[in-house]
Amino acid sequence: MPIFGIGLHVLVALFFAVHAVRSRQQMYWLMILFAFPLLGSVVYFFGVYLPDSRLQHGARKAVAGAARMLDPTRELRAAQAAFEFTPTAQNRMRLASAQLDAGDAAAAAQTFEDCLAGPFAGDLEIRLGAARANLACGRHTAALAHLEAIRHADRAFRAEQVGLLLAQALAGSGQGDAARAAFEDVVNRFGSFEAKAEFAIWAAGAREYQLAHRLQNELQSTMDHWNRHTHAMNLPLIRRLETALATVPRH
Repeated sequence: MPIFGIGLHVLVALFFAVHAVRSRQQMYWLMILFAFPLLGSVVYFFGVYLPDSRLQHGARKAVAGAARMLDPTRELRAAQAAFEFTPTAQNRMRLASAQLDAGDAAAAAQTFEDCLAGPFAGDLEIRLGAARANLACGRHTAALAHLEAIRHADRAFRAEQVGLLLAQALAGSGQGDAARAAFEDVVNRFGSFEAKAEFAIWAAGAREYQLAHRLQNELQSTMDHWNRHTHAMNLPLIRRLETALATVPRH
């Protein structure tokens, strides 16, 4: 079906081409998309776009969350057993992630550090895990070091998540102005609910009440359009947000 003289399949290919450029995919995807617009778009959708989408990540988080509710320590036990039986680098990484998810941030931080001491020292996923674990147990300087190393290696790597963690680490280390600038950068670049919510939580704690109220109104406007499923997926963040905003004086 032509639209303004351009086939719909070409417009879809253009959409995916923009996504490929913005997400820094290999340039051969552009050749595939423009040489075979219809087939190339189908392959790109299932091979790149869908696995990278928020919907896919959200579904995975929901399934993982349900499993943890039924048996909170199952993955930790399985990861510990796997590592004890076969102490490979991959099993050590799995154990570190399980420790962090189970709430043992100090143990997770040490396990992630052990992973970085081996052949996977340049692995950005492991370094991100180390940053998360160190931040969770209050080691803000260590978290900052890992996050800055990630940005130095690849500024596009999980840019939103790294940016939020960096802002939180700066706040935890007492660098209020730098933390605010980091939060503003993430919100301006991505504008996601999570980014605004974390900014609002920081603003409430920093007694930036006018900013907290503005963000609260924006977030409420977004939540007013949510369905039950979306609300349930974001419930832990919403609860943290409500707890923080409860300390903010009313206008």
